[in-house]
Amino acid sequence: MSQSLYLAVGSLNREAPYFQGARGEGLTIFSFDEDALEWARLAGTSTIDNPTFLSVDAVSGVVYANSEVFGWHEGTVSAFRFSPETNALTYLNKQPTLGSIAAHNMVSRDRHFVLVANYSMGGDGPDQSVAVFPIREDGGLAPAVASVRLDGPLGPVADRQERPHAHMVSEVPEGGAVLVADLGLDQVAEYKISGDGKLVQAASVALPAGAGPRHIAQHANGRFVYVSNELDSTVTFVLRQAGKMTVEQTLPTIRPGVESHGADIHLSPDGRFLYCSNRGEDSIACFMVDQTTGQLALQDIIPSGGKTPRNFALTPSGRHVLVANQNGDAIVIFRRNEETGALTDSGKRIEIGTPVCVRPFIL
Repeated sequence: MSQSLYLAVGSLNREAPYFQGARGEGLTIFSFDEDALEWARLAGTSTIDNPTFLSVDAVSGVVYANSEVFGWHEGTVSAFRFSPETNALTYLNKQPTLGSIAAHNMVSRDRHFVLVANYSMGGDGPDQSVAVFPIREDGGLAPAVASVRLDGPLGPVADRQERPHAHMVSEVPEGGAVLVADLGLDQVAEYKISGDGKLVQAASVALPAGAGPRHIAQHANGRFVYVSNELDSTVTFVLRQAGKMTVEQTLPTIRPGVESHGADIHLSPDGRFLYCSNRGEDSIACFMVDQTTGQLALQDIIPSGGKTPRNFALTPSGRHVLVANQNGDAIVIFRRNEETGALTDSGKRIEIGTPVCVRPFIL
């Protein structure tokens, strides 16, 4: 059976004081023809609140969607199965995430678990930073089997670093461990994950004070780790080897004198180029990656094609970059030069209200 490329898109449909509107459907699935740059809406549902981050199991077609709702003591993570035969989304189930403001999730490479990072506000409820959910045989989620709460010295930005704020959990390329970026602690921590889902901290590294680590991109070699820092709009290169992590380099992702906040970060499939999005400057920064040392060199900073590029993604081929401009009500499609890393606005836009996450997948 031939495989096709799809896009899972999460969009805001419930107001929050730190969002600028909620004009979206919720969860939407598009077909995407990468050669013709054409797409079609296949399915969608508004039965999920604010799915601000999605992961897709590209074997089963199950989409795992966080609900980030201001004021809830716990977020939820929901499972929906997408069928390419019927173009239908089927709700499977949901689980509480054991913490508020569920910010990120990932499917483990062995497809046994979904891990959720809770940004967390206040201190009521379970107040866990990371929770681990077994995946049932039908693709739904069992209750959490493990969780951890990060703790340690807080960063110096009093209004944003008043407590731990886990923002992303990312499995290491070799498997068996995850990295967690914590904005409140200015820290990236490594946790070993056992076969039954238990988490044990193995290492950590302190990033520059006030940086506010948000998202992580990892080179396939397992040694080069890149962190998008929200509070000071920088990117930090962390070297991970011999059981330790060390900060090697930190560079700005914006032009001098610009008011902005770092957001998403991704490596090209070949690991030669790194991209970072900036909300405020509304831009995408491109860096070349030295394949021997891991050091970064800025290539260019270009407009994101809209307002507030909270999230973006490279297609599996690496030929295009899809930028979810939250307050531009569109996903902007960029062509990517695979030799130089350069991005060119294609002029094509997928119109959708307040998109906050786009995840290409093949089924």
